[in-house]
Amino acid sequence: MLVYDTLSHLPIADEHVDALSFPVPSHDAVLQSLASMILSASGWRKVFAKSGDEEDSTDQITAEDATLTALAALALCRHLGLPAASKEAVLTGEPVLTQSDITILVGLDARPTGRVLGDIVCRTLTSLGCKVRYLFITAAPQIMADCNLYPEEASAFFYISASHNPVGHNGFKFGSKGGVYPATEAEVLKKHFLSIVQEEDQAFAYLQNLSASMPTQWYQEVLSAVKQQREQSEERYEAFTLFTATKSKVSADHDAFVNALFAEGQRSFLGILGELNGSARSVSIDKRFLTRLGIKVVLLNDKVGQIVHAIVPEGESLQLCQQSLESLYARDNSFRIGYVPDNDGDRGNLVYIDTRSGKAQILDAQSVFALVVLAELSHTRLAHPSALLATVVNGPTSLRIEMIAQTFDAEVFRCEVGEANVVELAEKKRDEGYLVPILGEGSNGGNITHPAKVRDPLNTLLSLIKLLRNRDIAKLWFRANGHDVPHPITLEKIIESLPVFQTTGAFSSDGKMQVAISHQILKNRYEVLLQTEWEKRKRALAEMDIHSFAILQTEGTESHEGMGEAYRHEPYTGGYKVVFKDRDGSITDFLWMRGSKTEPVFRVVVDAKGEDPERYHYLLNWHRSMLATAAEA
Repeated sequence: MLVYDTLSHLPIADEHVDALSFPVPSHDAVLQSLASMILSASGWRKVFAKSGDEEDSTDQITAEDATLTALAALALCRHLGLPAASKEAVLTGEPVLTQSDITILVGLDARPTGRVLGDIVCRTLTSLGCKVRYLFITAAPQIMADCNLYPEEASAFFYISASHNPVGHNGFKFGSKGGVYPATEAEVLKKHFLSIVQEEDQAFAYLQNLSASMPTQWYQEVLSAVKQQREQSEERYEAFTLFTATKSKVSADHDAFVNALFAEGQRSFLGILGELNGSARSVSIDKRFLTRLGIKVVLLNDKVGQIVHAIVPEGESLQLCQQSLESLYARDNSFRIGYVPDNDGDRGNLVYIDTRSGKAQILDAQSVFALVVLAELSHTRLAHPSALLATVVNGPTSLRIEMIAQTFDAEVFRCEVGEANVVELAEKKRDEGYLVPILGEGSNGGNITHPAKVRDPLNTLLSLIKLLRNRDIAKLWFRANGHDVPHPITLEKIIESLPVFQTTGAFSSDGKMQVAISHQILKNRYEVLLQTEWEKRKRALAEMDIHSFAILQTEGTESHEGMGEAYRHEPYTGGYKVVFKDRDGSITDFLWMRGSKTEPVFRVVVDAKGEDPERYHYLLNWHRSMLATAAEA
C-alpha cells in the first residue's frame, strides 16, 4: 500500500514496490557516476537529476545513481559492524535475513530526488537487518537534535541532502550523537564506500537479493511508523532547542524561559517573517515554537517543494524576504526580522527593518554570525564572569570576531572550513577547560550554539531575541566599547556598533574562481608571486598601514603559521590565508583561499578593515590576479 506523509501529503513509499528492482547497470557505468561525486566530511554530493542539469527539479534519477545510493547505505552498515554488510557476506552472495539492534535514523530535505533516494536507503538498511526510524522530509537540525538528546536510540543517522547546492543536486550526511562524523571517522566510512563500489562489483546484486527476500512486513512497519517517529522528533527538537537556549535540561527552566519571553512579547510586540522557499523547515516546528515565545509569525512559501528562488540563502535569494518584510512592516510595525533557510534548514540568513527609514535591509552572512557571537559571548560572560571563554570559527570568518571576542576577554580558535572541523575543535577546547558557547562558520552565517552540533536558524533567531529582550546582554557590549546604551535597544543600533569590515561573500561572483591545476602547484606558485608582489607594493601597502604579513594554513582542526610545503600536507587542499599586520603588529586584513570540497569551485575571501571600498577592492583584485596567474596551466 502506498503510504502518504501526513504533513506534506507527498507519497513516501509502497512496501510492495521494491525500489532496488531494476536492471543492474554495468560496473563501468557506476564508476563513471562515482567520478562526479564529491566525498567530504561535510557530506557526499553530486547532481542526481537524471538529466544531469543541476537546476533540473525532476524527481527522476539514473540506475547508476540509485545503485550508488544503495551502496552508500551498505557502506554505513559495514562501518557500524553489521554482519550482513560485511565483505565476506557480499562475496558469498547468499542473502541472510537477520534483524540486529543497530538503529539508524533516516531523513531527507525537500529536493524532488530525495523521496526516491529515501526509499532506496530505508529499504536497503531494513533488508540488511537495521532498525530504521524514518522521519521522511525533516529539517537537518531536527534529525540531529533527536540523536543528540537520545543518542542511545540511534546508532547513526543517514540524512539525504545537498544543503545549499542547486535543486538538481543531492547527497548524504552521516553521523551520530547530534553531529556529522569527525574527519577521521568520515574517512573510514569513505574508504568502505570506495572499496564496495570499486572492488565489489557484485555488491548491488547482493542487495537486490536481500531486498527481494525481505519479508514485506519488515518494511511495512518502517513506513507505518513515519508519522509517530516524526511527531516524537518534533517534541524532542523543541525540547532540545530550549535546552540549547537555557543550557538546562530541566523542563521547569524551559517553562520559565518561555514564560519570560512570552510576557515580554505582550509588552513589546515582535514579528518575524519566515520565507521558507519550500525547504524542509516547512514541516518543522518554526511557527509553533516561535508563537509559543510570544512572537508574531508569518510564513511564506511554506509548502514543501515550493522552491521559488536559488536555494543558497545569500544575495538575490533574500530579496523576496526583503520586499515581503518591508510590505508587512508597513501594515504592522512589529514585524522587524525575516529569515530564509537553505533546503535542509540548517542555516538561515536574515533581513531586518531599519526602523528609522522603514526599509528592509539584507544582513550579510558575516554580520549574522557576528551578532550571534556577540549575543552568546555576552550572555555567557554575564553568567560566568571569570571563566576561560572562547569561540571556534573557520578560516574565512571575518576578523570582526576577534574584536568582538576581545570585548568579552574571550579567545578565538580557527580551523579549516567544515562543520565537522569546528565542532571537533570546540570539543577539544572544552576538554582544555574553555567554555565555548558559540562556534561556527561566519563565511556562511552558520552559527552552532552549544550543545547543538549543527547550524540552526531557530538558534540564530533565539540569540537575537535574547539580545533584544534581555537588556543586560546588550548593555555589557555597549559599555565595554565605551558607548552609551541606546534606548530602546534595536537591531539596527547593535548592527551599527559592530566592528566595520568589508568581506567577500562566500557565494558571490567575486568569491568564486575556477582552478584546473593541483592545489599543491597552485599554492607553491602563489607564494612565489606573493613575495615578488610584496616587494613591488610595499609603498602602497604602507600607505594603508600594512607593514608585514604572515601565512596561516589550516588542515582539519590544525592551524599552522608559516610559508611553504613544510606547513601543509597532502593532498594540500586545506585553507590558506595571508594575514596583514599594521605598524604595531596587529592583524588588520586577510586574503584567504580554498577549493570547495562540496562544490566544483575554488573559493576566495578578502576581509578588509574599515569602510574604504578602495582598500577592499585593491586587496581583492590583487588576490584574484595572483591566483589567476598561479592557476595558468
